Amino acid sequence: MNTLFVVSNAVLDLIDQGGPVLWVIFATCLLLWLLILERLWFVRITWPSRAARWVEQWNSREDRISWRAKKIREAIISEVRLELHAMLPFIQLLVALCPLLGLLGTVLGMIGVFEVIAISGNDDAQAMARGIYRATIPTMAGLVVALTGIYFTVRLRRVADRETSRLQDRLTSQEMAATGALL
Repeated sequence: MNTLFVVSNAVLDLIDQGGPVLWVIFATCLLLWLLILERLWFVRITWPSRAARWVEQWNSREDRISWRAKKIREAIISEVRLELHAMLPFIQLLVALCPLLGLLGTVLGMIGVFEVIAISGNDDAQAMARGIYRATIPTMAGLVVALTGIYFTVRLRRVADRETSRLQDRLTSQEMAATGALL
């Protein structure tokens, strides 16, 4: 419990040092991770029963080889693709936004450093170094959030493509079996 308290204080101190843009990056990070966790939950917990339901629905059809049946199968696969890829474009948007927010924080921080230099002169190199250090924190935070988001975005996209392909294969193999039974 004490370790959690120390870590949370360290994170809050870092956010305070990084300025107001770091709070925006933090909020973006929370939203990003909520969406990633929702997609992981969907793929691991919800999807297997939905896939079984789609296959069962397809197998319960008497007609699986006509033109109309093929169009229904294509519609099912299209709907499955939409379900599995849901929220991925928004997750990608948040991933792309994080480094830009970090850059904005750095620019705002550097403007503050230059303002201090203009007011006090450039005799305090230590104060200038502290200001530059504080100005780079948002860029670092934005890049860290983006890198972790990129990994999970790519992984989720691969899982969605794989599961769509698997379901398509299952429905197509059912069609092939029905066609073979007629011949």
